This record gives sequence, C-alpha cells and structure tokens, in this order.
Amino acid sequence: MNEVLPNKESLAGKRAPVSLGSFITFGAFVLLFVVFSVTANNFFTVRNVLTMALQTATITMMGIGVTFVIITAGIDLSIGSVVALAGTAAVMIANAGVPSWLAMVAGVGIGALCGLGNGLLITRLRLPPFIATLGSMMILRGVVLTITNANSSPAPDDFGNLANNTLFKVVQTADDGSVNTVFPGVSYIVLIMILMVLIFSFLLKKTKVGRYAIAIGSNEEASRLSGIKVNRYKVITYIIAGFLSGLVGILLASRMVTSQPNGGIGYEMNAIASAVIGGTSLMGGVGTIGGTVIGSFIIGVLSTGLTMMGASYFAQQIVIGSVVILAVAVDQIRNRPKKRKG
Repeated sequence: MNEVLPNKESLAGKRAPVSLGSFITFGAFVLLFVVFSVTANNFFTVRNVLTMALQTATITMMGIGVTFVIITAGIDLSIGSVVALAGTAAVMIANAGVPSWLAMVAGVGIGALCGLGNGLLITRLRLPPFIATLGSMMILRGVVLTITNANSSPAPDDFGNLANNTLFKVVQTADDGSVNTVFPGVSYIVLIMILMVLIFSFLLKKTKVGRYAIAIGSNEEASRLSGIKVNRYKVITYIIAGFLSGLVGILLASRMVTSQPNGGIGYEMNAIASAVIGGTSLMGGVGTIGGTVIGSFIIGVLSTGLTMMGASYFAQQIVIGSVVILAVAVDQIRNRPKKRKG
C-alpha cells in the first residue's frame, strides 16, 4: 500500500486552536497587575504604566524574534551580543560622518546579517542551534569588545532623537510661567514596538513564513517531504531574530546616546523567557506573537512591581526564573503523550 504524503498546503494550513493556556497566561498578567496596583504605591499611575511599557518594549521585540526561531524548534542565544554589536557599530558609523538615520539602518542590517550567519551555520553546517548560537554569542561579544577595547563612546547628538522623544505629550503653562506636564507622552520606542507587533503578527498568521515555520516545528521531515524548503524558512526565522535584535541595539544606543559594547548581557534569557511564558513551546510548532507580548509584560510587571515593593534585583531573578520553570513544566505536561487505558 502506497504511503500518502501530506502536501505543504495541508501542513502550513494547520492552525492551533486558542488554548486554555493562553487564557491562563493573560489571566496571570491581569492578576499580577491588580495585585501590584493594590500593594505597591503609585504602581497604577499613567507615568508608571508608560515607564513600564518603555522598559518592556525591548524585551518584547527580542521576544518576537526568538518566537519565530523557537517555533521551528530552534533557539538563539546570540541575541544579547547582536544587540551590543549592532548598537555599537551604528554609533561608530555615525561618528565617522554618516548621517545618524543611515547609521541606524546599517546597525539593523548588521543584526540581520548576524541572524543570516546563524541560520547558515545551522542549515549548511548542520550544527545544533544551541551550539551554533552559543558560539555566535561568544564570537560577536568578542568582536564588539575588541573593536572598542571595551570602552563606550558618545554618539552625535541627533543620534538620541529616535529613542528620547515622545508623541502626544501634553504640557500646561501656569499663570506664574511654570510648565507642568499633564501627560508625559508615549515614547517612540513603545510606538516602534507596537508597529513590530502588528507586522510580525501578520507575518506569523497570514504569510508562508509563519505557516511554514509552524509546519517545520511540528514535523520537519513531513514538511520537507511535502515540498517546503525547510532550510530557507529556518534561515528566514534567524534573520528575523537578528533584525529585531539589531533594532533593539540601535534603540538602546539612541536612548543612552553612547555605544554599549558591554550592553545586552543576559538579554537572550529575558527574550526566551517572554516567549516561553507566553506559551511558545520549546518543542516547536506552537507559539503566537500575542502570547509573547503578554509574556514580556508579565516579566515587566513582576520587575517593576517587586522593585516598587523593595525587593532586590536578585530576588526578582529568583521569581522570574521560577515563573519560567513553571511555564516550561506546564508545556511539557501538556505535550506528554497520554497513556492508553487497557
């Protein structure tokens, strides 16, 4: 009897239903927000919410990139090093006389090239994603520290315009001439995050890149036999991760108006944590951008709330690490094969 192979349309057309886990994750976010609003002074204020959104925006963007990678059953440990290299390179290019906006484009491009390199190491040399991106993490960090001698350098003044300006800021001038800020405005970084969420949600849900990534993560061999160019779409997911890491790198450099060769250390952990907490399965084939956004904001709420309650940074790491372990444990239990009765 001849075996009937699935075609790529049937594989790519699979849709994971909205799971109970998604509602639980969102419910956990709401619960945490309510708890800290009650227990932490000034937590539920416009200024604090906007600050928390600003601090979480970079985690969200990196998390979106790594979500695409994890969906294909891969991993990217080089995110933090790409952030440092892209931002530092952009500042160096701007200091060489190139217009700041063009230097930023170059920085993002360098991030995408790093992602391309990771993808090629994994698909052409057949290296395990963990080993390939671990090596990249060390190499790229070494490169950025070598070319800067581990020293930061100031950027041109206009380099800081992107990350340090806001939209919708409202000020009021009093009778005595003093200026009061009625609404602090929304940072451009937050607006860029929202744009990236919309773009990559569409990419994951409505395009071949997203559908084939899910198919590859669900069953790579079946995807290959059905005609999907597995290596091509794997490389694309790593380019996406590199692109978004490069974007975060130039945003952080713009915010500080200096290069950050020592920056980005440990960022990959927060990015992966946001994806995992948001329901992306480390086994591949399952994940949403919306879930990653919620996961990143859970991390943001925990960090901000615990800080306002006086918890140390070390205590925060214990709590966030425990949440990650719980999320992975739930995912493993959910994907564990059920034993047949009898």
